[in-house]
Amino acid sequence: MSEQNKSILQRWFDEVWNKGNSEAINELITDDIKIHGLTDVVGSPVTTAAEFRDYHAQLRKAFPDIVVTIDDIFAEGDKVVARCSIEASHTGELHGIAPTNAPVDFKGMAIVKVKNGKIVEAWNNFDFLKMSQQLGLI
Repeated sequence: MSEQNKSILQRWFDEVWNKGNSEAINELITDDIKIHGLTDVVGSPVTTAAEFRDYHAQLRKAFPDIVVTIDDIFAEGDKVVARCSIEASHTGELHGIAPTNAPVDFKGMAIVKVKNGKIVEAWNNFDFLKMSQQLGLI
């Protein structure tokens, strides 16, 4: 079971983020998912599947070349943990912030709970402060 759950999270980062496949979102998360630790650029929490779909579209528009690399991945029971490196270039508008064309490179971690082959809960901790500093926003 742990290996199957790890493959779900690996597919999440590859399909949803690296390839920008928004259809994979519906395949990999439940409609009633509980999301923790994400906020959009105006500071509003991203806690639902619908909010995540908007969040994903906004970030992929701003960073179309985003690459998430899984540095470590562990699973036990229904939980999977991934430590990641993120690289991208800010070439698209993000909530009125004009493209800076600046590269970003930061780290983060995600823990997900998987049930019946889908992610039902996610805890996220990514260094968006470092990303904002690299964009000159802070």
